[in-house]
Amino acid sequence: MSIPFFGLFAGLVLAIAGWRGTAMLAWALSMTVLALLFRQHATDALNIVL
Repeated sequence: MSIPFFGLFAGLVLAIAGWRGTAMLAWALSMTVLALLFRQHATDALNIVL
């Protein structure tokens, strides 16, 4: 679950370094991975024994 946040950090570092296009690509990939992980997490069945 921390992989997208590492990608966002890499995008921030790239933006500071002046690599705007690569930073935007890292941001877009991180957002995509974050959305996919959220979808997988949000649709899992809860194993609750009542």
